[in-house]
Amino acid sequence: MFHSRLGCSSISFRHQELATALCTMAGLGFEEIDLGALPGVCDHVPYQLDAAAVAAVSETVRASGLRVRSVNGDVGDLNAVLDGDGRAVRQGHLDALLTLAANTGAKALVLPCGALDHNPVRSVEADLDLIAAELTGAERRASEFGVELWTESLHFLRFCWNLDRAGQLADRLAGSGVGIVMDFSHVTAAGEDIQAYLDRHRGRISHVHLRDAVPGNINLSIGNGEADFAGGLKRLAADGYTGHYSLELETRDVTHDERPAAAAKAASFITDVLPSIAP
Repeated sequence: MFHSRLGCSSISFRHQELATALCTMAGLGFEEIDLGALPGVCDHVPYQLDAAAVAAVSETVRASGLRVRSVNGDVGDLNAVLDGDGRAVRQGHLDALLTLAANTGAKALVLPCGALDHNPVRSVEADLDLIAAELTGAERRASEFGVELWTESLHFLRFCWNLDRAGQLADRLAGSGVGIVMDFSHVTAAGEDIQAYLDRHRGRISHVHLRDAVPGNINLSIGNGEADFAGGLKRLAADGYTGHYSLELETRDVTHDERPAAAAKAASFITDVLPSIAP
């Protein structure tokens, strides 16, 4: 029904309980999902992720029959300076998310590119150094679980919010094994050019999120903003991108009742664009 490389994030139906959201996505015809595990954004995965919670979420996802491309999680502000106790808590949360990713067959765990704040804790350079070090350490740990580690950068609401900071982070991550998740809405909301972003991240993209935006607003349905999907998707294909795409429709221009139809419409639009430019 939809393109074989197009999935849907559970964040698109964050207003529903996890089992219901999974049924909604499967009913629409999606076969692959990203699992939202972002506190304050999507509560499909409890932030207090003990062994029982990991087991329960894993079973619910497996029972749905849907493939999981990634778990989109958060282990706290990666540019925060932690003491010993804080580091132990972060490591425990990371291991729980990696266990969940492995249990559900996810290809990767996605972590953010710093705090929900554009201002540095110490300095821009020092914070970027720390974020890169934390992501690199998380990647090494992820490899022990048979899972990749990706970061969503740029992210308009987080520390690496524009092309300059995202590019500096990418430089620091070169050769680390950490993949980059591109989100059309965040690039557009930051007032950056999609082609310039892809110039800067050529060959580095591991996954792509799809949502529309205008400068300053990431929460629009596809077709209601200014994101250049046709140009960006064509460029990704030309650059040899072979990864997948996910509708992350955390939109605020439709009602909850309208979300299934909006997701199907977005999926049909992207499916129509992709066949001529992507294998």
